[in-house]
Amino acid sequence: MNTRSIKAVAAAILLAASSQAALAQDQGVTETEIVLGEVEPLSGPPGLLGIAHNIGVRLALEEKNAEGGIAGRKLRLIAEDDGYVSSRTIQALRKLISVDKVFALTALSGSGQAIAAVPVVEQSGIPTMVPIGPVPPLYNPLRKNVFVIGQSYDEGMRQLALFLAEKFPGKKWGVVTQDDDYGVALREGLAAAKAEKDFNVVFETIYKRGQTDFSSEILRAKDAGVEVLIAGGIISENVAMVKELEKLGIKPEVGIFWPGRVPVVLKLIGPASDDIYAVDYVVPFDSPAGKTFAELAAKFLTQDELSKMNRYTMTGYASTRVLLAAIESCADDLTWDCTNAALAATKDFDVGVMAPISFAEGSTFSNQAVQIMQADYEALSFKSVD
Repeated sequence: MNTRSIKAVAAAILLAASSQAALAQDQGVTETEIVLGEVEPLSGPPGLLGIAHNIGVRLALEEKNAEGGIAGRKLRLIAEDDGYVSSRTIQALRKLISVDKVFALTALSGSGQAIAAVPVVEQSGIPTMVPIGPVPPLYNPLRKNVFVIGQSYDEGMRQLALFLAEKFPGKKWGVVTQDDDYGVALREGLAAAKAEKDFNVVFETIYKRGQTDFSSEILRAKDAGVEVLIAGGIISENVAMVKELEKLGIKPEVGIFWPGRVPVVLKLIGPASDDIYAVDYVVPFDSPAGKTFAELAAKFLTQDELSKMNRYTMTGYASTRVLLAAIESCADDLTWDCTNAALAATKDFDVGVMAPISFAEGSTFSNQAVQIMQADYEALSFKSVD
Protein backbone atom coordinates (compact mmCIF):
# COMPACT_ATOMS: atom_id res chain seq x y z
CA MET A 1 0.00 0.00 0.00
CA ASN A 2 1.48 3.38 -1.00
CA THR A 3 1.66 6.48 1.17
CA ARG A 4 -1.36 8.08 -0.50
CA SER A 5 -3.48 4.97 0.16
CA ILE A 6 -2.35 4.79 3.78
CA LYS A 7 -3.34 8.44 4.28
CA ALA A 8 -6.73 7.82 2.65
CA VAL A 9 -7.42 4.83 4.92
CA ALA A 10 -6.30 6.79 7.99
CA ALA A 11 -8.57 9.67 7.06
CA ALA A 12 -11.49 7.28 6.62
CA ILE A 13 -10.84 5.72 10.02
CA LEU A 14 -10.65 9.14 11.67
CA LEU A 15 -13.86 10.23 9.95
CA ALA A 16 -15.65 7.09 11.11
CA ALA A 17 -14.37 7.52 14.66
CA SER A 18 -15.45 11.14 14.81
CA SER A 19 -18.86 10.22 13.42
CA GLN A 20 -19.27 7.56 16.09
CA ALA A 21 -18.22 10.03 18.80
CA ALA A 22 -20.72 12.58 17.56
CA LEU A 23 -23.42 9.90 17.55
CA ALA A 24 -22.51 8.89 21.09
CA GLN A 25 -22.69 12.49 22.28
CA ASP A 26 -26.18 12.83 20.81
CA GLN A 27 -27.54 9.72 22.55
CA GLY A 28 -30.66 10.13 24.63
CA VAL A 29 -32.05 12.84 22.37
CA THR A 30 -34.92 12.39 19.93
CA GLU A 31 -37.26 14.84 18.24
CA THR A 32 -39.67 14.48 21.15
CA GLU A 33 -37.63 13.82 24.31
CA ILE A 34 -34.36 14.06 26.21
CA VAL A 35 -33.58 11.12 28.50
CA LEU A 36 -31.59 11.64 31.70
CA GLY A 37 -30.37 9.09 34.22
CA GLU A 38 -29.25 8.90 37.83
CA VAL A 39 -28.04 6.43 40.44
CA GLU A 40 -28.81 6.70 44.15
CA PRO A 41 -29.91 4.52 47.07
CA LEU A 42 -33.67 4.02 46.75
CA SER A 43 -33.91 1.20 49.30
CA GLY A 44 -32.66 0.50 52.82
CA PRO A 45 -31.86 3.23 55.38
CA PRO A 46 -29.89 5.40 52.89
CA GLY A 47 -33.01 5.39 50.70
CA LEU A 48 -34.32 8.17 52.93
CA LEU A 49 -31.79 10.44 51.23
CA GLY A 50 -31.87 8.94 47.73
CA ILE A 51 -35.65 9.02 47.43
CA ALA A 52 -35.76 12.65 48.54
CA HIS A 53 -33.09 13.53 45.98
CA ASN A 54 -34.97 11.71 43.23
CA ILE A 55 -38.10 13.69 44.10
CA GLY A 56 -36.14 16.94 43.71
CA VAL A 57 -34.82 15.93 40.30
CA ARG A 58 -38.27 14.93 39.10
CA LEU A 59 -39.68 18.21 40.42
CA ALA A 60 -37.20 20.15 38.26
CA LEU A 61 -38.13 18.04 35.23
CA GLU A 62 -41.88 18.42 35.82
CA GLU A 63 -41.47 22.16 36.17
CA LYS A 64 -39.55 22.38 32.88
CA ASN A 65 -41.95 20.02 31.08
CA ALA A 66 -44.86 22.21 32.20
CA GLU A 67 -43.12 25.06 30.39
CA GLY A 68 -43.01 22.98 27.20
CA GLY A 69 -39.75 21.15 27.79
CA ILE A 70 -36.57 22.11 25.94
CA ALA A 71 -37.00 23.05 22.29
CA GLY A 72 -40.22 21.07 22.23
CA ARG A 73 -38.61 17.97 23.74
CA LYS A 74 -40.01 16.56 26.99
CA LEU A 75 -37.61 15.40 29.70
CA ARG A 76 -37.66 11.83 31.02
CA LEU A 77 -35.68 10.33 33.91
CA ILE A 78 -34.43 6.76 34.41
CA ALA A 79 -33.40 6.15 38.04
CA GLU A 80 -31.38 3.16 39.24
CA ASP A 81 -31.14 1.93 42.83
CA ASP A 82 -27.61 1.02 43.95
CA GLY A 83 -28.49 0.25 47.57
CA TYR A 84 -25.52 2.44 48.58
CA VAL A 85 -23.13 -0.25 47.28
CA SER A 86 -20.28 0.92 45.02
CA SER A 87 -20.21 -2.16 42.77
CA ARG A 88 -23.91 -1.70 42.06
CA THR A 89 -23.32 2.01 41.37
CA ILE A 90 -20.81 1.18 38.64
CA GLN A 91 -23.04 -1.50 37.17
CA ALA A 92 -26.02 0.87 37.09
CA LEU A 93 -24.01 3.65 35.45
CA ARG A 94 -22.78 1.36 32.71
CA LYS A 95 -26.38 0.34 32.04
CA LEU A 96 -27.58 3.94 31.90
CA ILE A 97 -24.78 5.03 29.56
CA SER A 98 -24.47 2.01 27.28
CA VAL A 99 -27.89 0.36 27.33
CA ASP A 100 -30.40 3.09 28.18
CA LYS A 101 -28.16 5.61 26.37
CA VAL A 102 -29.13 8.58 28.54
CA PHE A 103 -27.96 12.03 27.52
CA ALA A 104 -26.75 13.19 30.95
CA LEU A 105 -26.53 12.04 34.56
CA THR A 106 -28.20 13.86 37.47
CA ALA A 107 -26.51 11.92 40.33
CA LEU A 108 -23.75 9.41 41.12
CA SER A 109 -25.10 8.30 44.53
CA GLY A 110 -23.17 9.00 47.76
CA SER A 111 -19.60 10.21 48.14
CA GLY A 112 -17.91 6.80 48.36
CA GLN A 113 -19.98 5.40 45.51
CA ALA A 114 -19.30 8.46 43.34
CA ILE A 115 -15.55 8.24 43.94
CA ALA A 116 -15.59 4.59 42.85
CA ALA A 117 -17.73 5.34 39.80
CA VAL A 118 -16.25 8.61 38.54
CA PRO A 119 -13.65 6.93 36.24
CA VAL A 120 -16.55 5.38 34.28
CA VAL A 121 -18.27 8.71 33.62
CA GLU A 122 -15.02 10.60 33.07
CA GLN A 123 -13.95 8.17 30.38
CA SER A 124 -17.33 8.40 28.64
CA GLY A 125 -17.47 12.21 28.62
CA ILE A 126 -21.17 12.26 29.54
CA PRO A 127 -22.34 15.43 31.37
CA THR A 128 -22.57 14.44 35.03
CA MET A 129 -23.93 16.24 38.08
CA VAL A 130 -22.85 15.36 41.63
CA PRO A 131 -25.24 16.94 44.18
CA ILE A 132 -25.42 14.22 46.87
CA GLY A 133 -21.87 13.69 48.18
CA PRO A 134 -19.61 16.64 47.30
CA VAL A 135 -16.04 15.63 48.23
CA PRO A 136 -12.68 16.87 46.84
CA PRO A 137 -11.71 13.65 44.99
CA LEU A 138 -14.66 14.30 42.66
CA TYR A 139 -13.44 17.73 41.50
CA ASN A 140 -9.74 17.59 42.24
CA PRO A 141 -8.18 16.77 39.81
CA LEU A 142 -10.42 18.58 37.34
CA ARG A 143 -12.80 16.42 35.33
CA LYS A 144 -14.33 18.43 32.53
CA ASN A 145 -17.64 16.57 32.50
CA VAL A 146 -18.22 16.09 36.27
CA PHE A 147 -19.88 19.04 38.04
CA VAL A 148 -20.09 19.03 41.83
CA ILE A 149 -22.80 21.13 43.45
CA GLY A 150 -22.53 22.01 47.13
CA GLN A 151 -19.76 22.30 49.68
CA SER A 152 -17.13 19.79 50.69
CA TYR A 153 -17.64 17.85 53.90
CA ASP A 154 -14.33 19.02 55.33
CA GLU A 155 -15.08 22.71 54.78
CA GLY A 156 -18.59 22.36 56.16
CA MET A 157 -17.27 20.68 59.30
CA ARG A 158 -14.53 23.29 59.62
CA GLN A 159 -17.11 26.06 59.70
CA LEU A 160 -19.42 24.22 62.12
CA ALA A 161 -16.51 23.56 64.48
CA LEU A 162 -15.33 27.17 64.32
CA PHE A 163 -18.85 28.36 65.15
CA LEU A 164 -19.15 26.01 68.13
CA ALA A 165 -15.66 26.88 69.39
CA GLU A 166 -16.52 30.58 69.26
CA LYS A 167 -19.93 30.13 70.92
CA PHE A 168 -18.77 27.72 73.64
CA PRO A 169 -15.19 28.68 74.54
CA GLY A 170 -13.27 26.52 76.99
CA LYS A 171 -15.64 23.57 76.76
CA LYS A 172 -14.57 19.92 76.58
CA TRP A 173 -15.23 18.31 73.18
CA GLY A 174 -16.08 14.78 72.11
CA VAL A 175 -15.91 13.58 68.49
CA VAL A 176 -17.55 10.42 67.11
CA THR A 177 -17.01 9.78 63.38
CA GLN A 178 -17.43 6.99 60.82
CA ASP A 179 -14.68 4.72 59.42
CA ASP A 180 -15.05 5.72 55.74
CA ASP A 181 -14.43 8.61 53.32
CA TYR A 182 -17.23 10.57 54.97
CA GLY A 183 -15.62 10.20 58.39
CA VAL A 184 -12.17 11.07 57.03
CA ALA A 185 -13.52 14.31 55.55
CA LEU A 186 -15.17 15.31 58.84
CA ARG A 187 -11.99 14.63 60.78
CA GLU A 188 -9.99 16.70 58.30
CA GLY A 189 -12.42 19.58 58.73
CA LEU A 190 -12.16 19.37 62.50
CA ALA A 191 -8.36 19.32 62.33
CA ALA A 192 -8.39 22.44 60.14
CA ALA A 193 -10.70 24.23 62.58
CA LYS A 194 -8.57 23.21 65.55
CA ALA A 195 -5.49 24.64 63.87
CA GLU A 196 -7.29 27.99 63.52
CA LYS A 197 -9.01 28.14 66.90
CA ASP A 198 -7.81 25.58 69.39
CA PHE A 199 -10.45 23.70 71.40
CA ASN A 200 -10.11 20.93 73.94
CA VAL A 201 -10.96 17.49 72.48
CA VAL A 202 -11.04 15.12 75.47
CA PHE A 203 -12.69 12.17 73.76
CA GLU A 204 -12.48 10.94 70.18
CA THR A 205 -13.48 7.64 68.61
CA ILE A 206 -14.17 6.14 65.17
CA TYR A 207 -17.05 3.71 64.75
CA LYS A 208 -17.63 1.07 62.09
CA ARG A 209 -20.10 2.00 59.37
CA GLY A 210 -23.43 0.31 60.04
CA GLN A 211 -22.97 0.31 63.82
CA THR A 212 -26.22 0.60 65.76
CA ASP A 213 -25.22 0.51 69.44
CA PHE A 214 -23.39 3.60 70.76
CA SER A 215 -23.84 2.98 74.49
CA SER A 216 -20.12 2.39 75.04
CA GLU A 217 -19.01 5.46 73.09
CA ILE A 218 -21.47 7.81 74.78
CA LEU A 219 -20.71 6.44 78.25
CA ARG A 220 -17.01 7.12 77.65
CA ALA A 221 -17.90 10.61 76.44
CA LYS A 222 -19.82 11.20 79.67
CA ASP A 223 -16.93 9.92 81.78
CA ALA A 224 -14.61 12.31 79.92
CA GLY A 225 -16.89 15.23 80.81
CA VAL A 226 -17.80 16.09 77.20
CA GLU A 227 -19.71 19.38 76.89
CA VAL A 228 -19.71 19.70 73.08
CA LEU A 229 -20.29 16.56 71.01
CA ILE A 230 -19.73 16.22 67.28
CA ALA A 231 -22.10 13.43 66.25
CA GLY A 232 -20.54 12.47 62.94
CA GLY A 233 -23.12 9.93 61.85
CA ILE A 234 -25.76 10.11 59.15
CA ILE A 235 -29.30 9.10 60.20
CA SER A 236 -29.64 6.14 62.57
CA GLU A 237 -26.19 6.73 64.10
CA ASN A 238 -27.00 10.27 65.18
CA VAL A 239 -30.36 9.18 66.53
CA ALA A 240 -28.69 6.43 68.59
CA MET A 241 -26.04 8.81 69.95
CA VAL A 242 -28.49 11.46 71.14
CA LYS A 243 -30.81 8.80 72.57
CA GLU A 244 -27.87 7.51 74.64
CA LEU A 245 -27.14 11.05 75.86
CA GLU A 246 -30.76 11.34 76.97
CA LYS A 247 -30.64 7.94 78.69
CA LEU A 248 -27.55 8.97 80.65
CA GLY A 249 -29.15 12.27 81.64
CA ILE A 250 -26.56 14.52 80.01
CA LYS A 251 -27.12 17.24 77.44
CA PRO A 252 -23.94 18.54 75.82
CA GLU A 253 -24.19 20.92 72.89
CA VAL A 254 -24.51 18.61 69.87
CA GLY A 255 -23.36 19.36 66.35
CA ILE A 256 -24.45 17.22 63.40
CA PHE A 257 -23.70 17.33 59.69
CA TRP A 258 -26.03 17.92 56.76
CA PRO A 259 -26.67 14.26 55.80
CA GLY A 260 -28.50 14.02 59.12
CA ARG A 261 -30.28 17.36 58.85
CA VAL A 262 -33.60 15.76 57.94
CA PRO A 263 -36.97 15.82 59.75
CA VAL A 264 -37.00 12.08 60.50
CA VAL A 265 -33.89 12.49 62.69
CA LEU A 266 -35.69 15.02 64.87
CA LYS A 267 -38.82 12.87 64.94
CA LEU A 268 -36.93 9.73 65.97
CA ILE A 269 -34.89 11.50 68.65
CA GLY A 270 -37.89 13.33 70.07
CA PRO A 271 -37.74 16.43 72.30
CA ALA A 272 -34.05 15.79 73.06
CA SER A 273 -33.31 16.94 69.49
CA ASP A 274 -34.34 20.51 70.29
CA ASP A 275 -31.52 23.04 69.71
CA ILE A 276 -29.09 20.59 68.08
CA TYR A 277 -26.72 22.53 65.82
CA ALA A 278 -26.22 21.69 62.16
CA VAL A 279 -24.46 23.12 59.11
CA ASP A 280 -25.79 23.18 55.56
CA TYR A 281 -25.65 25.01 52.23
CA VAL A 282 -29.36 24.71 51.44
CA VAL A 283 -32.01 26.71 53.28
CA PRO A 284 -34.20 25.21 56.02
CA PHE A 285 -37.79 24.48 55.00
CA ASP A 286 -39.02 26.87 57.69
CA SER A 287 -37.27 29.83 56.03
CA PRO A 288 -39.04 32.11 53.53
CA ALA A 289 -37.12 30.52 50.63
CA GLY A 290 -37.91 27.05 51.99
CA LYS A 291 -41.62 27.84 52.14
CA THR A 292 -41.54 29.15 48.57
CA PHE A 293 -39.90 25.90 47.48
CA ALA A 294 -42.56 23.87 49.29
CA GLU A 295 -45.29 25.83 47.47
CA LEU A 296 -43.65 25.02 44.13
CA ALA A 297 -43.37 21.35 45.06
CA ALA A 298 -47.06 21.23 45.99
CA LYS A 299 -47.97 22.15 42.41
CA PHE A 300 -46.25 19.10 40.91
CA LEU A 301 -45.88 16.40 43.58
CA THR A 302 -48.28 14.00 45.27
CA GLN A 303 -48.96 14.12 48.99
CA ASP A 304 -46.85 10.99 49.43
CA GLU A 305 -43.92 12.61 47.62
CA LEU A 306 -44.30 15.82 49.61
CA SER A 307 -44.10 13.81 52.84
CA LYS A 308 -40.74 12.33 51.75
CA MET A 309 -39.01 15.62 50.97
CA ASN A 310 -35.94 16.72 52.90
CA ARG A 311 -32.80 18.77 52.22
CA TYR A 312 -31.76 16.35 49.45
CA THR A 313 -34.90 17.30 47.55
CA MET A 314 -33.50 20.82 47.38
CA THR A 315 -30.02 19.74 46.29
CA GLY A 316 -31.44 17.45 43.60
CA TYR A 317 -33.72 20.21 42.35
CA ALA A 318 -31.01 22.88 42.31
CA SER A 319 -28.42 20.73 40.54
CA THR A 320 -30.91 19.59 37.90
CA ARG A 321 -31.99 23.17 37.25
CA VAL A 322 -28.37 24.01 36.43
CA LEU A 323 -28.09 21.01 34.11
CA LEU A 324 -31.34 21.86 32.31
CA ALA A 325 -30.20 25.45 31.76
CA ALA A 326 -27.01 24.17 30.13
CA ILE A 327 -28.94 21.72 27.95
CA GLU A 328 -31.34 24.47 26.92
CA SER A 329 -28.49 26.77 25.91
CA CYS A 330 -27.29 23.97 23.59
CA ALA A 331 -30.71 23.16 22.15
CA ASP A 332 -29.54 23.88 18.58
CA ASP A 333 -26.35 21.82 19.05
CA LEU A 334 -27.32 19.30 21.71
CA THR A 335 -24.06 17.44 22.26
CA TRP A 336 -22.09 16.45 25.30
CA ASP A 337 -19.28 18.87 24.43
CA CYS A 338 -21.65 21.82 24.18
CA THR A 339 -23.46 20.89 27.40
CA ASN A 340 -20.22 20.43 29.36
CA ALA A 341 -18.96 23.79 28.11
CA ALA A 342 -22.24 25.48 29.03
CA LEU A 343 -22.11 23.95 32.53
CA ALA A 344 -18.53 25.17 33.01
CA ALA A 345 -19.67 28.68 32.06
CA THR A 346 -22.44 28.77 34.70
CA LYS A 347 -22.34 32.05 36.62
CA ASP A 348 -24.62 33.27 39.44
CA PHE A 349 -27.46 30.90 38.55
CA ASP A 350 -30.24 31.47 41.08
CA VAL A 351 -32.01 28.29 42.18
CA GLY A 352 -33.79 29.76 45.19
CA VAL A 353 -32.76 27.18 47.79
CA MET A 354 -29.06 27.99 48.14
CA ALA A 355 -26.64 30.73 47.16
CA PRO A 356 -26.46 31.36 43.38
CA ILE A 357 -24.41 28.67 41.65
CA SER A 358 -21.22 29.45 39.74
CA PHE A 359 -18.20 27.54 38.51
CA ALA A 360 -14.92 29.43 38.66
CA GLU A 361 -12.60 29.22 35.69
CA GLY A 362 -10.73 25.92 35.78
CA SER A 363 -13.08 24.43 38.37
CA THR A 364 -16.17 22.21 38.27
CA PHE A 365 -16.98 22.69 41.98
CA SER A 366 -19.64 25.26 42.92
CA ASN A 367 -18.18 25.91 46.41
CA GLN A 368 -21.48 26.92 48.05
CA ALA A 369 -21.61 29.12 51.13
CA VAL A 370 -22.87 27.37 54.27
CA GLN A 371 -24.95 28.52 57.21
CA ILE A 372 -25.35 27.32 60.78
CA MET A 373 -28.79 26.12 61.88
CA GLN A 374 -30.48 24.92 65.03
CA ALA A 375 -33.15 22.25 65.40
CA ASP A 376 -36.73 23.12 66.31
CA TYR A 377 -38.32 19.87 67.44
CA GLU A 378 -41.91 21.17 67.51
CA ALA A 379 -41.66 22.24 63.86
CA LEU A 380 -39.55 19.17 62.92
CA SER A 381 -37.32 21.61 61.10
CA PHE A 382 -34.30 23.86 61.53
CA LYS A 383 -33.88 27.61 61.81
CA SER A 384 -30.92 29.69 60.70
CA VAL A 385 -28.66 31.02 63.43
CA ASP A 386 -27.81 34.70 63.03
